[in-house]
Amino acid sequence: MAYKPRLEPDIIKILRLLNARGNLTEQEKRYFEGKKKGFEGEVFFDQVVTEPLECEGLVINDLLLKFNNTYFQIDTTIIFKDTIKLFDVKNFQGEYYYEEGRFYAINGSERDDPLVQLERCVSHFRQLLYSLGYKGTIEAYVVHVNPEFTLFQVPRTYPIIFPSQLNSLRKKLNNNQLKLNDWHRRLADKLISLHIVESPYDLSPAYDFDSLRKGNNCGRCQSFSITLNDRILTCNNCGHQETVESAILRGIGEIKLLFPEMKITVNVVYEWCGGVWSKWVIRNVLKKHFKATGYGKWCFYE
Repeated sequence: MAYKPRLEPDIIKILRLLNARGNLTEQEKRYFEGKKKGFEGEVFFDQVVTEPLECEGLVINDLLLKFNNTYFQIDTTIIFKDTIKLFDVKNFQGEYYYEEGRFYAINGSERDDPLVQLERCVSHFRQLLYSLGYKGTIEAYVVHVNPEFTLFQVPRTYPIIFPSQLNSLRKKLNNNQLKLNDWHRRLADKLISLHIVESPYDLSPAYDFDSLRKGNNCGRCQSFSITLNDRILTCNNCGHQETVESAILRGIGEIKLLFPEMKITVNVVYEWCGGVWSKWVIRNVLKKHFKATGYGKWCFYE
């Protein structure tokens, strides 16, 4: 089990909601798809490599750190007794190649080299660890997880792990059986405490409450084609089912995510859900799960 689990970033949740309820531009949709694909690649890496691990190692997922006024992100960090291993997970698809030390797509367009990005990350991470008293070994790798990724002309010494090597990587990591001590856990706790929740790199489109589409949609595929039968919502697109209470609570969660400063009232939830449920039903759900503050038209729920 990961010492710090991997959670879906809020930016992906926000973009998913805006994609369903708003009008993302084509550029914004590509950004959303890229963020989602990257996260799916990281989850796949967890499932194949880190979650089955039975070795003495502390797995820390999704660290966004800052040192000397520079932000850097690490997808997966594993603390072993005598070394720390870093993994930058890529979910690239298609054919790429190296030529004269540069990284290209097969059509000849130069792309940002993941190894250059990794090298910068390791440099900042090493300085941060040194300031925390760690002077051990750091190993870092770019991991490609997509089976439809091909890389030509890559030097054998480059720290790259390919999809066909993931099982072998897991077995190698499991060979680390040296026992950890409290110092390693204190180091892990310190790194987690330094994690920055809101990334300065995340780009969220501008939006407001009035411009977004209202109504209950499917919690799985986001479709608004829903049928209600005996207080059960059924998606006509994917068949996903959900209770009315669950749908209302999900809607409240969406409001809190998109508009964290907005007070949750019966009228706000009623409007967000498209007026499908009576205010009496919504009020009962709010009373059951939240604390009421104020009275009458000034009442809101926390």
